[in-house]
Formats: sequence, structure tokens, C-alpha cells
Amino acid sequence: MTTPVCTSASHAAVPTTQTPAFPSFASYVRARRPVLLRTARSLTANPSDAEDLLQTALAKTYVAWERIEDHRALDGYVRRALLNTRTSQWRKRKVDEFACDELPEPEPMPDAADPAEQQALHDAMWRAIAKLPARQRAMVVLRYYEDLSEAQTAEVLGVSVGTVKSAVSRALGKLREDPELGLVR
Repeated sequence: MTTPVCTSASHAAVPTTQTPAFPSFASYVRARRPVLLRTARSLTANPSDAEDLLQTALAKTYVAWERIEDHRALDGYVRRALLNTRTSQWRKRKVDEFACDELPEPEPMPDAADPAEQQALHDAMWRAIAKLPARQRAMVVLRYYEDLSEAQTAEVLGVSVGTVKSAVSRALGKLREDPELGLVR
């Protein structure tokens, strides 16, 4: 058997003064806010929305504070208020999608490559790069994929700029001769 958390709503009274009518409510919020905020963040994608959600749930809890009989169950009460408020927000959301007879397709770009061909080229390039010796592979990746200058590449690898130039030149030559890339050109 469970203990009732809240008595009837007919006893609810809205405070009319600016000072907190329930000092224990303020101490409860101070003590439990971080935990409750984590719960609110798990219900929303945006931290600002989570703070708004928690504030709304705490306002509902404040209004019902006199009616809550078991103060050991306050976290459960606030969590339920969080969940109910979030569900109400979700139900009221504006839907920007409309059903239509034809699917809208993006206009094909002139001279745009087929995405499947681009992916095949990408995969072939990485297979060809994987065939390079480790030192040349590192230089090509740093130079062209990480977009480092020759001097930066030399500094990262601890070699001279001339070594980077010659090794990258040899690596590009091997990539040009790769039969798999020759088919894609």
C-alpha cells in the first residue's frame, strides 16, 4: 500500500505575499536543484529548455506544497511534474511537416558527382593510401588531410622540409600509378 503524496486540490491556496510562504520549499529547492536539473536535462535536448522545464515543475510543486503530505516523496512528485510538463509541451509542439502526394527531391546539381561514386572514390583513395609505406602515408595524411604546410609536417615528424617534399612527391607518384584509382579518374 502506498502513502498518498497529495491531498485533494480543494485545499490549494495561492500565496499572495512576496516572501516565501514555505521556507522549507526554498531549502528543498536549494538542496535538490542539481539532481532535479539533471533529470530535466535528460528530458530535453537543450540546457535552457531543461531549466525552464524545471522552473515550471517547481512552480507546480510550490502551488501544491501544502497538500503534499509525505515530504519524503518530494523528488518523485517533482519528477512526475517534470515528466507531465514535458509531455504536455511535446503534445503542443508545432508540426511543420505536411503530407503530400509527391516527395520533394532536391534539384540535381549540374556537374555534381553521384554520391555512390564519390564514396567509391573515397574508399579507393584510402585503400591506396594504406598501401603506402608508413612514413609516406603519415606525410600524405598530415599534408593533405590535416592540411598542414610542408614546414608544419616536417616539424611534427621531426624531419627536414626537403624530406617531406621528396617523400610526398614519391607517394603521389605511387597514388597516380595505383590501378584502382586509375579506374575512377
